[in-house]
Amino acid sequence: MTVESTARSTDTPEHPHTWVVAAEIIVDESVARVADFRGSFRTKTQQRIDALDTYCRACRRPYAAVVGGDCAAAIDNRHLIGGDQSVRAKRKTPAPPPAGAKIVPGGKFTRYGLKAYVSGVSRPPV
Repeated sequence: MTVESTARSTDTPEHPHTWVVAAEIIVDESVARVADFRGSFRTKTQQRIDALDTYCRACRRPYAAVVGGDCAAAIDNRHLIGGDQSVRAKRKTPAPPPAGAKIVPGGKFTRYGLKAYVSGVSRPPV
């Protein structure tokens, strides 16, 4: 046991990260069908998988940026909501219409159900 490994083992963060790896795996059509249906699939033994990205599952920060430190999501979730909300810029209010403008109400349309599909509101573009 060296001094370096002892220092590393005693310097564990109070709020550890949960590391995940985003990966890309080439599969055949039958495995793709199962993965699409079930949301998971099994790989063959000793299959090499290329890692696209390694990051913390909770705080969504890359491994190289936060390794050895505490997980920000375990402490507070401000990093996910854009920081401290008391100092952020407020939403802009829409400008009022110009003087003399007349607002004409539009027609009503259904966004759900068969009528919406037939009228093309919810139908995917062709």
